Amino acid sequence: MKSVYILLNNSLVFLFLVLLLQQAEVSVSLSSSSSLSVVAKPGCKDKCGNLTIPYPFGIGKDCYFDKAFEINCFDDNTNHSSTWVATDYSPFPIQIFNIAMDSIRTDSSFLPVVYDKSSGKNINGDEPISGSTGQGHFHMSLSRNKFIVIGCDIYAYVKDAESGEFVSGCASFCNTNNFAVAATSSCTGNNGCCQSAISWMPKNVIVSIQTMNTMKAAWAFNNCSFCLMGSSGHNSKYISEILSSNSSNCAKELVGFGETTLEWVMGNMSCAQAMGSREYGCGNNSDCVNSSYGYRCRCSNGYQGNPYLSNGCQDINECASPNGGHCPHNTRCFNTPGSFYCKPNNGRRTLVLQLCYGISSAVILIVLIAGCLLLYRQIKNRKEVKAKQKFFKRNGGLLMQKQISMNKGSDSTFLHMKLFQKEELEKATDNFNESRILGKGGLGTVYKGMLSDGRIVAIKKSNIVDEDQVGQFVNEIFILSQINHRHIVKVLGCCLETQVPLLVYEYICNGTLSRHLHGSSPIPSESRTSTITLSLEHRLRIAREIAGALSYLHSCASSAIFHRDIKSSNILLDENYRAVVSDFGLSRLVSIEKTHLTTQVGGTFGYLDPEYFRSGQLNDKSDVYAFGVVLLELLTSQRAVSSDASSSQGLAMHFKSMFKQSRLTEMVDPEIARDVEGQEIVPVVATLARRCLKSNARNRPNMKEVAAELEELTKTRSYDMLRADSFEENISFKSEGLYSYTSDSLIEED
Repeated sequence: MKSVYILLNNSLVFLFLVLLLQQAEVSVSLSSSSSLSVVAKPGCKDKCGNLTIPYPFGIGKDCYFDKAFEINCFDDNTNHSSTWVATDYSPFPIQIFNIAMDSIRTDSSFLPVVYDKSSGKNINGDEPISGSTGQGHFHMSLSRNKFIVIGCDIYAYVKDAESGEFVSGCASFCNTNNFAVAATSSCTGNNGCCQSAISWMPKNVIVSIQTMNTMKAAWAFNNCSFCLMGSSGHNSKYISEILSSNSSNCAKELVGFGETTLEWVMGNMSCAQAMGSREYGCGNNSDCVNSSYGYRCRCSNGYQGNPYLSNGCQDINECASPNGGHCPHNTRCFNTPGSFYCKPNNGRRTLVLQLCYGISSAVILIVLIAGCLLLYRQIKNRKEVKAKQKFFKRNGGLLMQKQISMNKGSDSTFLHMKLFQKEELEKATDNFNESRILGKGGLGTVYKGMLSDGRIVAIKKSNIVDEDQVGQFVNEIFILSQINHRHIVKVLGCCLETQVPLLVYEYICNGTLSRHLHGSSPIPSESRTSTITLSLEHRLRIAREIAGALSYLHSCASSAIFHRDIKSSNILLDENYRAVVSDFGLSRLVSIEKTHLTTQVGGTFGYLDPEYFRSGQLNDKSDVYAFGVVLLELLTSQRAVSSDASSSQGLAMHFKSMFKQSRLTEMVDPEIARDVEGQEIVPVVATLARRCLKSNARNRPNMKEVAAELEELTKTRSYDMLRADSFEENISFKSEGLYSYTSDSLIEED
């Protein structure tokens, strides 16, 4: 059997050599046929300095397609030559650095945004910027540009000027006082600049930039920030120049220059419309191609060159290639416009010889194909095994096995952790089908799946893996596997054979608290008809259960666990609508004797502890702050960060303002304020939320104290008599009516 295998391998090696040669010839042919000779109109200049000018662009009269493609060249035969074009995208001529057959890279300016030191807001308000008009020849490229922001401890976003709909946004921080970055560095968000993708572009947009720290890093080098819709990968040197500036004023001379990529089309009409028009711009032997904003041209198959010139697409002589146009042996290649054909040298071949040749070729081909498939399958299986072993080792599998062996003989629940195989989880989720998605976050995506034993589970797939934190990842699984709390999601196992680790949790059926407070979920797999309105009694019970779970994590577990991402979308509701805390992707383990942990800032805007944001020191009071925001959501049914384009305050800041003005009644959800007992309970709960949201972490209660106060409150008001089996009877539906009450006596200084 071994000798047969070696013989087969030798034959296959020969076959692969033949196939590789054929593939190389095909590649040469394709490369030749797809190469584009950029040519200007006859009699016109095709260069401005070192920049090639292809038609429909042109220098001088009658050298361009229309006025939008006219090039103004200032060429002094030095390296300082410049090229300018008066596009219909901008009212002013713009400088060009590169021209491709579907785009141009132009100059642009970093927009300076001046903000007031006392408030941190933009002095001039939101900055309007012209977006993509969707008309004319030029428009901003969404795939080649990004929203770039420069500054320290700021957040910025772009929204539609008309609808207020979110377009793009990011946050920028500075870890040190050295703000200059190398020309090759990227905007990561923690080096003085950040960048984010642009998914769509309305006609006009508004840029909003605000500092999140009005005292320190935001004022270290100047009192302004900068933003740009710029080309990704071409603005590093401009960013370094701005960051290295030491000017104390945001003057006009501080405006930085950058680069932006614009895509261009021949006209803002479809191919069908253009072909019947006098302005049709495609030359002979070319095809019209529709794009989002108009049409472009390309040479037809068998031709190459500039499709916008009248005779720019020239025939490719396939017969001039080394293999003679892929003609069989003993035949001749004859070139034709756009194609070729093969003709036998000797037409006297008999039918018998042709049949023998055909049959022999077919038999050999079948044997070779079968051998190739067999070899391919063996190679693929071997690669998969090696990849699994590699990922298992990289994802901490060896450390996991060591932990299991160290706990043998004990009653540790870690021994019951299952190491799932990759195929089992792929089958459970239909190969991670999008229809199985339960939710998406910054660190991963959660899928719903059914195991082979019929159990319904939630499977979390991380977006990235950091090899430096493998030990921490395994240690977190080890700790979480030992948590046995009815209001904390249970970890059933993990899979370490994939590129990123997969965690398997128990499935919580009634979705997130956010969905029930704020409306239906955008995730298709979550039912849009299953949301219910929670009464005051049940909101208090849910708050008490969340507080109890966090208190357990902070003080009752073997090692303190800081969740770091408490929010309503990370609180699940089970079949009895009881709270279950989930998503420990950002959690950190801390020994009991430590009071804080210094980490890179992580979390969700609207829930982020301002003291942790400034210092980077994480402690249990950071979770207390986030819990205070969730408590406000339970009271008001408002989102932590409003989607209203006119609102720039988060829920916490808005609550503090309304609290001081004795207008608390205006924020409370009418569904709970209409409850007679709510007139007494809501101010008490609001006061507790106010304490949790203290700016100084020392003045906040710990979660054990919060849980105790909520427990005492529910006992005092007899809310603890509610039972899960009678929950449905107490569900209230949306109705009108609101009792009023005052919070005058509850106002206190922060």
